[in-house]
Amino acid sequence: MTSAPQSRHATVAVMQPYFFPYAGYFRLLAAAETFVIFDDVQFPRRGRVHRCEVPGPGGALEWLTLPLARQARDVLIKDLAFAAEARDAFDRRLARLPWLATTRGAWAERVRAHLFGPLDNVATFLETSVKLVAEALDLRPRLLRSSMIGVDRDRKGADRVIAIVRSLGAGVYINAPGGRALYRAADFQRNGLELKFLAPYPGARASVLPALIGGDVAALAQDVRRTARLVEP
Repeated sequence: MTSAPQSRHATVAVMQPYFFPYAGYFRLLAAAETFVIFDDVQFPRRGRVHRCEVPGPGGALEWLTLPLARQARDVLIKDLAFAAEARDAFDRRLARLPWLATTRGAWAERVRAHLFGPLDNVATFLETSVKLVAEALDLRPRLLRSSMIGVDRDRKGADRVIAIVRSLGAGVYINAPGGRALYRAADFQRNGLELKFLAPYPGARASVLPALIGGDVAALAQDVRRTARLVEP
């Protein structure tokens, strides 16, 4: 695949699609000009692709999990499927959350419409969730799916990320703080790229979902933008 003409200052972030994750996740969308939804990688069963932590009936945090069909262990995120009775199962899980139904407001209604809407395609549902939060927080990066870019899936780790960034003609890769254990600046420099990380997220929001439902969107947006600070590797 031929790389696009490179812009030394153009920024890209690459991340799996998480289901209404912690606020710190969206700092990548605040910091990068292009956000790549990493959907053609193996589904991490213990991760946050299909679940988020929200206040349960008693107030303590618990997992809200999407009802997925049984999948092969090596299934890719883009190939995930909902369970046959997913709508009924998810409705029961949502009904356990009293705060989900009691608040009103434009974003509360839009989020509920999404949660209670059709469960047809998991990857599309997750992508729509990410786009919905981005719109609520007025974050405007270009959003792409990695499966649509055409980089060889046989590439692994940093090599694949580098190939994605180069294919988009960008010069800077932005990663979450946890990526320090995975990526080295020297690997990017050898490919004419710069590696930067977000500073550790100081906030405590386990999921953006309660803030969107509860009408705290302005404070959430301010928190995300204020903490989207880049630091050198």
